Amino acid sequence: MTKITSKRFVIRKSLIGKNVTIEFTNKKGTTYTYNHDKAFNIMKSNLEKMNCFQKYKSYTATNNIPVVLRNVELV
Repeated sequence: MTKITSKRFVIRKSLIGKNVTIEFTNKKGTTYTYNHDKAFNIMKSNLEKMNCFQKYKSYTATNNIPVVLRNVELV
């Protein structure tokens, strides 16, 4: 299992299926840790509709994790 430290929440097509754990700290200092594949599977239907995910093959959020992932076990 690979662990990545980031400054933002990120889902990338290149990381799908690689069992990556991502840890990010937002601007307020709150740290979140999530399994990339679990987060992708939960968000998959929404991500596939987003222009940013189709064009850039990634989705990022700087301040917090997406609402759909809050209160969900992601590790």
